[in-house]
Amino acid sequence: MAQRSLEVKVWGKWACFTRPEMKVERVTYPVMTPTAAQGVLEAIFWKPEFTWRVREIAVLKPIIYTNIMRNEVNSVASERSARGWEKAGRGGFVASEDRAQRNTLALKDVAYVIRADVELKPGVDAHEAKYRDQFRRRVERGQCFAQPYLGCREFSAFFAEPTDEDIPITSGEIGLGRMLYALDYAADGSGSAKPRFFDATLVNGVLRIPHDSGSGGHDAA
Repeated sequence: MAQRSLEVKVWGKWACFTRPEMKVERVTYPVMTPTAAQGVLEAIFWKPEFTWRVREIAVLKPIIYTNIMRNEVNSVASERSARGWEKAGRGGFVASEDRAQRNTLALKDVAYVIRADVELKPGVDAHEAKYRDQFRRRVERGQCFAQPYLGCREFSAFFAEPTDEDIPITSGEIGLGRMLYALDYAADGSGSAKPRFFDATLVNGVLRIPHDSGSGGHDAA
């Protein structure tokens, strides 16, 4: 008999699940993406022996957009830049000279239930029940390897076991358009990645994740 997927409730004051096609200003998807859900799960519990397969994301609160205007700097700090400032006799980086205002279209007051499975990697002899139990204990105790976040690191997420009161908010179907499914990173270690997408639909408040999607054709959780 197939085991029921693991569940965890996550929520926070702000979230931004950024669309990859937006290059300058951050614009969020209307709901959490599979990659963001996987990031939350890995922050709570990660082992090299398995991967997370996200199955469903239930939306528990109304989708509310909000605009956040922020000051950001254009340059990326590096050791080379610091050495250049030192040789030139400068005191260092001056943020006011490199500042730009950017807008973020984010989500306000969000909550989700993530349903996912543990998938063992080839050659692993341990039973998946071992990792399922460890995950449940960590959620019950509020333990995590790193602070989970909702799309952007500055938007921290809280997590707990779902209750019977955690019910999806909508009925019927809502088309969400093309949504990010996975990022296929280059094997050369350059950090470049090719995004894959799927046609997302919210059915009775639940986003169901396909087993594979988009160009490339192989699975990615």
